[in-house]
Amino acid sequence: MDKIISDIIKNISQIIKFDSSQSEAKNGAPFGEGVKKSLDYFLNLAEFLGFKTRNYDGYAGEVIFGEGKEFAILAHLDVVPAGNGWTHEAFGGEIDLVNRRVWGRGAMDDKGPAVIALFALKALKDQGFTPKRKIKLIVGCNEETGWECIKYYNAHAVMPEEGISPDAEFPVIYAEKGILQIKITFRADGDLSSLKGGELANMVCDRCEVNALDGSAPLLNGLYLQDGKIISEGKSAHGSTPDEGINAIPPILQYLGLDDVKKVLFDDCYNLKSLCDETGRLTFSPNVIQGFNGGLYALVDVRYPATMSKLSVINELEKAGAEFEIVHEQAPLYNDKNNYIIKELCGVYNEVTGKKAQPIAIGGGTYARALKFGAAFGPEETGEECTVHQADEYISFEKIENCFKIYKLALERITGK
Repeated sequence: MDKIISDIIKNISQIIKFDSSQSEAKNGAPFGEGVKKSLDYFLNLAEFLGFKTRNYDGYAGEVIFGEGKEFAILAHLDVVPAGNGWTHEAFGGEIDLVNRRVWGRGAMDDKGPAVIALFALKALKDQGFTPKRKIKLIVGCNEETGWECIKYYNAHAVMPEEGISPDAEFPVIYAEKGILQIKITFRADGDLSSLKGGELANMVCDRCEVNALDGSAPLLNGLYLQDGKIISEGKSAHGSTPDEGINAIPPILQYLGLDDVKKVLFDDCYNLKSLCDETGRLTFSPNVIQGFNGGLYALVDVRYPATMSKLSVINELEKAGAEFEIVHEQAPLYNDKNNYIIKELCGVYNEVTGKKAQPIAIGGGTYARALKFGAAFGPEETGEECTVHQADEYISFEKIENCFKIYKLALERITGK
């Protein structure tokens, strides 16, 4: 194994060991101590490799290489919570020499690709490459839970107009669906304050629970009783691909006799799932639920087609008389497939892999939206196992090697002109 690939593997393993899911803010750590440690580790590594760096007060970091018109690589070091169902330690950073993998939360999303991109810059520098553009490798710390990192960066620095985000899929992303996270409230008799499920709006709920009812309500759909709680377990997945997970909420709603709520959230979905365009159909994923005395609310992750307006969603909710509020939103991204950056990135991917792939659209939302012209670029590939936002997330050694080759060549091509 090449030394640089070995170094990448070791550093991915080390940075995974910091639990960088958002936690209580502290002085110098706006998103929690684990996020701060991840950012410090990354910037210290970049300085060790010979790059200039800057820490934007714990909100984001920056690694600089070259001079000229700026070009961004936008990655993030925060992660979603571990969730349930792991067979490897979520923040162990285990290097598995047998299966040739590094296990842990953030391996693919997005610590692994961030480290690979950094070492791609290191390899270019070592071979004497002088970019004709100033490359800014910007690492945010709040991508999964609000993008306050990007807001802070924009308030204290100038964001490059063009760039890539190694936080999605190959060959290259030309469009990303719009995102709405919506709080929908339902009124119901009784005290439902013990009802809770899910951790983040963009992460399919893998565990939901409620206090056991008096009497002998049947435990259907895999429910079980533990310490006076009725528990449902599912399988987590990214909010943009809810069909890849198993949502734990519906069985609990059925147990409580809230079939009307279940029907609205998981079956009818306000007629929204019929919305579709070339970038795909709308997805509607209720990923967090919380009860209170007199009702409950659900946080729903909606990804709507990139050529459509959020008004298409809002109109359907209003038409159905839903009680709702939008708690987070991101406008869709839609780029010309013939733009030189899209064509260059797709060409590099095909050259390295021997494939004849074409640009694609996704439901995920990346930092590419923070740029005037941005494109998400890897690391996932169609047809391979995806563990992003799931238990036992990992990145394979083969993936590391391929991404390193692709990112290095792409940066050389785009910034060498």
